[in-house]
Amino acid sequence: MKKITCILVFFLCACLSAWSAEDIHLIHGPYLQNLTANEVTIVWIADKPSVGWVELAPDGDDSFYSTERSKFFDSRCGVKNTSTVHVVQLKGLQPNTRYRYRVYAQEVLEHKSNHVIYGNVAATDVYSKKPLSFKTCNTNASSISFAMVNDIHGRNDVLSTLISKCDLKNTDFFIFNGDMVSIFNDEEQVFGGFMDTATKLFASQIPMYYTRGNHETRGTMATEFQRYFSPKQSNIYYTFRQGPIYFVILDTGEDKPDNDIEYAGITDYDNYRTEQADWLRGVLQSNEYKEAPFKIIVGHMPPENGWHGQREIMNKFVPLLNEAKPDLMLCGHLHLYRHDTPNNAIHFPIIVNSNNSVFQAEAIGNELKVKVTDVEGKELDKFTIQK
Repeated sequence: MKKITCILVFFLCACLSAWSAEDIHLIHGPYLQNLTANEVTIVWIADKPSVGWVELAPDGDDSFYSTERSKFFDSRCGVKNTSTVHVVQLKGLQPNTRYRYRVYAQEVLEHKSNHVIYGNVAATDVYSKKPLSFKTCNTNASSISFAMVNDIHGRNDVLSTLISKCDLKNTDFFIFNGDMVSIFNDEEQVFGGFMDTATKLFASQIPMYYTRGNHETRGTMATEFQRYFSPKQSNIYYTFRQGPIYFVILDTGEDKPDNDIEYAGITDYDNYRTEQADWLRGVLQSNEYKEAPFKIIVGHMPPENGWHGQREIMNKFVPLLNEAKPDLMLCGHLHLYRHDTPNNAIHFPIIVNSNNSVFQAEAIGNELKVKVTDVEGKELDKFTIQK
């Protein structure tokens, strides 16, 4: 009887394994987030609850299979996460160094007490194509090149066209400055709307930094934004240094008052912007900010005495920025292109990029060269900031 039972158990496990043989796939990603000189965050999505990990290898022409590679697991407090969304932050990397990587997901069929039944594994391909790779930042580099798009609102064709205006081999990173979707209700809107296109075009190997717009604050999944973007940052407002440029990423929140009927009483952005202003004050007083050759502020909504959210930015952020004298502020939101020069109220230049143009900049030595191109390839603006 025991023998029959063992056979049945073995047969059941075999059936479960066979049943899951083609039942897990990597459906989105991987894509790179928040790259610095010493770390990077990698995000990918599987179609079944699973454990995930990254294999990391130094750059080289040897086969990825030539030796066992170091594994870094999607885990929290020492326990591997069972999830469809996988996030691994690689730390302790060498600056200005290229690495190859591969991501995995292994299905978790059952987890009862201290017993786990695993299914099959899905992974990115390192056999029929070159492994994915990335290069860490060099904060001492004298030059850096980046591009920015915003207000895509799920228009993959526009995103693809704007990205095609960039020389990807010479673009170090991208900034998504908000409203990449119109509402944040589910994964399909996020990935079908723009992120799958971004991953296909560049985001698996060229990092992207995301500034949340007012439309990403809307929808049933709005509170899940940080599961997918900047998931290892303390907040979704943050700073980073790339070459000679120090970036301050602001989260400008919603554009209407918190009590507006559209928000159903669920928003608290006025207090959030006050909290953020306290953080910003410290950032602008730091040596990291002061000693950087160039300083760029990024925020979705431009400061104006218009709608409530923009007034909040004007009143809470601009006085601090006026004292800190950034070289440039990059915004979107208005669906038009505008280049605002300093005035009595705002003492620094602001670029409001349109929903149909790509902003490109290159810092070389003491010059920051900028050009802005629309979907038809027309040059909307071109200028240089000299230090």
